[in-house]
Amino acid sequence: MTTTRALVISAPHTLALRDVALIAAGPGDVIVTTRHTSISAGTERMLLAGRMPHPMLQFPVVPGYETVGVITAVGADVPAARLGEWVYVGGARCFHDVNAAWGGQSAQLIVDAARAVPLGALTPSLGVLLALAATALHGVDLAAPTSGSRVLVLGQGPVGQIAARLAAGRGAWVTVADRNPMRLALSRADARIDTTQRGYEAADGRFDIIIEATGSMAALTAALPQLGDGGTIMLLGYYDELQLPYMPLFLRQARLLTAREWAPGDLRRCLAALQDGTLDLAPLITHRRPIAEHAAAYATALDDPACLKLILDWE
Repeated sequence: MTTTRALVISAPHTLALRDVALIAAGPGDVIVTTRHTSISAGTERMLLAGRMPHPMLQFPVVPGYETVGVITAVGADVPAARLGEWVYVGGARCFHDVNAAWGGQSAQLIVDAARAVPLGALTPSLGVLLALAATALHGVDLAAPTSGSRVLVLGQGPVGQIAARLAAGRGAWVTVADRNPMRLALSRADARIDTTQRGYEAADGRFDIIIEATGSMAALTAALPQLGDGGTIMLLGYYDELQLPYMPLFLRQARLLTAREWAPGDLRRCLAALQDGTLDLAPLITHRRPIAEHAAAYATALDDPACLKLILDWE
């Protein structure tokens, strides 16, 4: 049985790089040798804490859905021309006796060839941002800002940064809010609110759309009075549960929206925007670590406020 090295969470707060067994590749599969991964500060934090509720995420589990690598083998039904291709893979369920959530933190992945997204001329390491970019794009699509819309984006982590850029690209007037001056400085927005210095009431007028990207119900609750009549709230964080006061929602006749990670085609739309420079996300990669330093890497990615996106190098 073929094995590979993978990051495995075996119990709450217990992470190790160890051997795991791989399933056999099928005729429509490719084998991807991993070069770069990243750490999702939202979902992987909850997974490490043992707070993910879905049965398929039970321990032991391989986390991760931000993998970039090279196709090093192809099944009989896959064109040989794909060998050597740099691709993005949003995780894989290719392991024996270990769950995948979502299985991307592994030295090798076996996936259906259609799920290996070719990166073309894109700088390969930027490919780790495709998942979050597509998540932000899907949320912005649902919130549907238009030219002249007033949009408040709460939180300037990677998803919030990307959502603000996408909303601005549609002609919206964008205000961003965060507690971290470094993250605010990287933002592309018409106005910035440092929530440690002032409240949302300092904003000029009410907002048509609030995009929540902090994962904090408290942050959203504080901003609710700034929502305009008939306004939209788009939830782009990841939450244990929703706890919001009903009265401000009722008074504004607010629409509360949630989004899946992304819709079909969103990954390729984001890839095209990265390739042609419409979406510049290189500044969001702030840290790098070799996979041998995975413990320090997770501590940085989850706890260092100066870290927006950390790349793990597997070579």
